[in-house]
Amino acid sequence: MRIIVHVDMDAFYAAVEERYNPALRGLPVVVGADPKEGKGRGVVTTANYMARRFGIHSALPISRAWRLAEAARKRGETATVFINPNFPLYREVSARIMQIFEGSADSYEEASIDEAYLDVSSLGNFEAALAQMSSLKAKICEKEGLRCSIGIAPNKLIAKLASGYKKPDGLTLVTPEIVHEFLDPLSIRVIPGIGPKSEAFLHEQNIRTVKELGEIPEAMLTEWFGKWGQRLFEKARGIDESEVSKEWTRKSIGEQETFEEDTRSLSLVTERLYGMAEHVIARLREKEFAGFRTLTLTVRFSDFETKNRSHSVKNGILLDSDGQALRFLKEQCLMLLLPFFDVRENPRGKAIRLIGLRLEKLF
Repeated sequence: MRIIVHVDMDAFYAAVEERYNPALRGLPVVVGADPKEGKGRGVVTTANYMARRFGIHSALPISRAWRLAEAARKRGETATVFINPNFPLYREVSARIMQIFEGSADSYEEASIDEAYLDVSSLGNFEAALAQMSSLKAKICEKEGLRCSIGIAPNKLIAKLASGYKKPDGLTLVTPEIVHEFLDPLSIRVIPGIGPKSEAFLHEQNIRTVKELGEIPEAMLTEWFGKWGQRLFEKARGIDESEVSKEWTRKSIGEQETFEEDTRSLSLVTERLYGMAEHVIARLREKEFAGFRTLTLTVRFSDFETKNRSHSVKNGILLDSDGQALRFLKEQCLMLLLPFFDVRENPRGKAIRLIGLRLEKLF
């Protein structure tokens, strides 16, 4: 019998800020770019649950978040506190939490900085798993002052959906007998991989719930979505055989910057891009990776049109001690960037709003 757990820390970045600054407790908190009284650029990284009541959520433009917070304040709600992210602190806290997870399971898989899968099949039954996960929640709260939501299920797919079912501070058990009872009424959007476009297409086919999706023949889903249709067929039926692996590897490392003002300055964008190259190489070393195979440049124009351009090296680029990898990265960054300053990628001469750099296929 497989017993799989998904643990998701609740509003992690905001919760860490509250933990280390008690004055924030009981206040709406938004972590992200500086809102500059509605003129700021960038997005919300996360918001605590008080701020979410105002409609503020991750990836929302920070200027919009500020306006929503101001509207709430004028209605008599508590003023929202905006905080710049402190990623070194978040990584430090995450590392301690992951050690707790690892010591509480047969195997564990770090899915992101604030979530993990645990395999606790050796417990033998779901009642024992429920008791152990209740203790795990209490342990994290005691040691780190943070709360989490947990889903317990026969596989990773259902466990992840279950962890989000009663957020925040939830604990949801879905045994094999009630998988379909749990899954069928849910919106198709909860299925990993179904985004806005897929959702819109399925709505056109009058498919809105997981139950309705599960009634579509595999051949039809494959016709609609190609190879992914087969996986979608399985997900709609709650089938997921993927293992919880201790050997989780970060797929990519990157960062991005939204400029204070839209710019057409090649020298400014190049300077910031080179700075990013230095940062991501340093983070690669910090995480003890040997190198990378692909670099991806992201450019967002003033009209929010976003383009990505990548360059891959078949045998990869090894990190070294004499800076050759960094020099190579900067050269390739400039090669990818230059077309955005001429007719090749920017025929109308639009100003640039955001630049991003990501290293992928790490090894």
